[in-house]
Amino acid sequence: MLRPCFIRVNIALRSRFAFAHRYRRRIRTSNTFMTALSFAPALSLLAAFGRISPAQPLRTLIRTTGYKLRPPRPIPYEPVTRTAQHAVLASEAAGPHQLATLLHEKRKGDVPTIVLGGFVPDATEQVFLLRGALLKRGSLFYLNYPRHGFSAELLFAQLDDLVDDLARRQGTPPVIFSVSFGSGLILDWLRRARLAGREADIAGLVFVSPIGCIEDLLAPGEDKPTTLLGRAVKPYLDAVDGVVDPRLIEKSRTIFTRMFGAGAQNKTALATLMTPAEMEHLSTAVMDTIARIDARGACERMGALRRFISPHDYFSQRLLPLSTAPVLILFAEDEDSVIDSRSPTRFAFTAAHRAFFPRSECRTLTNPSGAPVQHASLIFHVGNFLPPIGRFYGAIKTRRLPLAA
Repeated sequence: MLRPCFIRVNIALRSRFAFAHRYRRRIRTSNTFMTALSFAPALSLLAAFGRISPAQPLRTLIRTTGYKLRPPRPIPYEPVTRTAQHAVLASEAAGPHQLATLLHEKRKGDVPTIVLGGFVPDATEQVFLLRGALLKRGSLFYLNYPRHGFSAELLFAQLDDLVDDLARRQGTPPVIFSVSFGSGLILDWLRRARLAGREADIAGLVFVSPIGCIEDLLAPGEDKPTTLLGRAVKPYLDAVDGVVDPRLIEKSRTIFTRMFGAGAQNKTALATLMTPAEMEHLSTAVMDTIARIDARGACERMGALRRFISPHDYFSQRLLPLSTAPVLILFAEDEDSVIDSRSPTRFAFTAAHRAFFPRSECRTLTNPSGAPVQHASLIFHVGNFLPPIGRFYGAIKTRRLPLAA
C-alpha cells in the first residue's frame, strides 16, 4: 500500500530537482525579485503522509526506503576460533543454555561494530534506527543474551573469541557499542582484561546511558526505590539464596513492558520515524523478548549486575586506564527517571572519564525543541544520538582522536 506514495514522492522530488537545475542560473536580480527555490512543497507532501516529520523528511524517507529495499536479515555467526568459550564450557563454569546468540550483517566497511543491549530489548532492536548508519562503517555483530540463563564469564569468552576473530584474523578491530546494562558488562570485561595484564584489541567503545553497578539503580540503604528500574530490580536483591517469588518476577516483567509501552503509545512520534510495518516489527520483537525471559534467565542477569564493582573502586584497585582506545560516553538529560540521581557511574564518568579512558569524550544529550532525551532512548531520540555517534566513527576513520594531555 505504501508503494504508490513513494512513487508520488519520487516524482515530486524529481520535478523540483529538474526545475532547480534548469533555472539555477536564471534567477533575476531586477525590480521583480524571483524568490529563491525551496523544497517546501515537496516537504509538505511528505509530511501529509502522516508518518514523516517536516523536520527530517528526506532523511526518514531515505532510511525507510533503504529498509524496504534491504531489510535487516541478521544471520548466525561463528568465529573461526572459539577457544575461550570452549574453555569456560569445559570447566563447567557455565552451560550451553547460557550462550548468547551471535548474529551478523555483513558489509564492506573496515570498522565493524559489536552491539550489546540493555536488559531489554535485544541488541538487534536496540540499534534499530541506527542500523543503517552503523552498517555504512562496516559489518554489524549483535550479541543477544540468552532467555533461559545468563553467565557473564561465558559472554566475556564469546566476546574474546569474536574480537580475536575480527582484530587478529580479519585485521579489522571492532568498535563495541553498548547500552545501559550492556555497558556495565563491557566495563567488567575491560576490568578483567586489565587484571589479566592485557588490553582488548578494539577500535573504539561507545557507552550509551551506562549502568556500571547496582548502586546506579539503588542507593545503598534505600528501602523504597525512586526509579522504575530500581523498583524492577529490588526483588532480586532482597531474595534469599537468589530465589525470587514468581509473582515478583512477573511484576518486574510488567514494569519493563510499561517502560516500552509508554513510549510506544506515542503514535505521532513513532510515525515520524518508522513505517507502520517497522513499528509492528519493533513492538512485536521487544514484547516477545520480555515475555520469553524466564525466571532463571532474569535472576542470573541480575546476579551479574550485582557483581559489577562501582567505578569508584577502580581507582583504589589501580585498574586505570581501562583502555587507550577512543571512547564516546553519552548520557541523556533525563537519566534520573530511570537511574538514581546519585549514580556512581554517571558521577565518575562526567567528572573523570579521561582517567578511565584517556581518549574519551563524555556528553549529556539534550533536546531543546522537544521532549527531553530519556535513558538509552535510541528509538525516540535517534536524531539526538546520531550526530555525536557519526562524528565519533568519522574520527576513528581519520584517526583524529588525540590522547588526553
